[in-house]
Amino acid sequence: MNADSPRDAALPHNTAQPHDTAPPHDAVLPSGTALPDGAALPHGSALAGGAASPSNTTLDSNTSSPRNTTLTRQAALPLRWKSTLLLIVVSLAGLAMFLWPLFTSADPADFQHALDAPFVFAALIPLLIVLVLAQLAEGGLDVKALALLGVLSAVNAVLRPLGAGVGGIETVGFLLIVAGRVFGPGFGFALGCTSLFASALLTAGVGPWLPYQMLSCAWIGLGAGLLPDRLCGRAVRGWAETALLAFYGIAAAYGFGFLMNMWFWPFAAGASGGALAYIPGGALLDNLHRFVSFTLVTSTALWDTGRAITDLVAVLVLGRPVLGLLRRASRKASFDAVADFTP
Repeated sequence: MNADSPRDAALPHNTAQPHDTAPPHDAVLPSGTALPDGAALPHGSALAGGAASPSNTTLDSNTSSPRNTTLTRQAALPLRWKSTLLLIVVSLAGLAMFLWPLFTSADPADFQHALDAPFVFAALIPLLIVLVLAQLAEGGLDVKALALLGVLSAVNAVLRPLGAGVGGIETVGFLLIVAGRVFGPGFGFALGCTSLFASALLTAGVGPWLPYQMLSCAWIGLGAGLLPDRLCGRAVRGWAETALLAFYGIAAAYGFGFLMNMWFWPFAAGASGGALAYIPGGALLDNLHRFVSFTLVTSTALWDTGRAITDLVAVLVLGRPVLGLLRRASRKASFDAVADFTP
């Protein structure tokens, strides 16, 4: 192509693009035009009928994609075997941290983990740091992903106080869901921890509940990243993806309420007695039945349902544009690109 060709010029029929040459902005490629492997369609360019698109063609967010083109997800913090193993260990330790009163005897006089929470927090932060260092050692976390993690953590920290404590309205879950969906489970897990930690520092909300909130939100981001990209052999995109994230947001809202009730129920209700109270050393099923009844009576109807409605409305109204914005940022960052310093 001539370097001085106008931006809206069309290529003649059956004209082949030279290797590593990109069509001009807003160019229309007619039938029979072949793109070399690795060629990128710029913003506004379209493929006409019959144009050949290679398997690894990069599509801009507003580019018309061919029917058989597969859009792959770029993980900002890819999980390799070391970090996956560490993540499993952290999650198992976290579950034990929540559920241990069901399997042993807890003293209701130790109100709301006032004694053990600082030690849990002191153990959680080094594990999170080790996770990040493991990624750095394996080359899985670059400067762009770290900067993106910081920006989204700051955004979530600012958004959280806008609705926290008002009828169960929680704005923090939405960003965790869409970011985990776009950037992968490892990034979603890290974002859940850092978002809640930054929010606690911003609002003076540091307390014995903080490590439990951090882990619960980390699991929300992790679960969003593990949602399937294909269902029944078809890619989950568009409104199908929105519906999937909406259902997940509802489930995550109730799951968050379930876990956050478990961290304090043995110590709050256990000291008061009654049908909903925790029985130290009681049978597992008996205490579990009491806990479920306590959750339904105290939080499900208001707080958890309000959180679920917030996630549902946010995903339905803002889900698609925010997903598109984050995916454009992911493509611009090119997390999967390998640097080559060969002269």
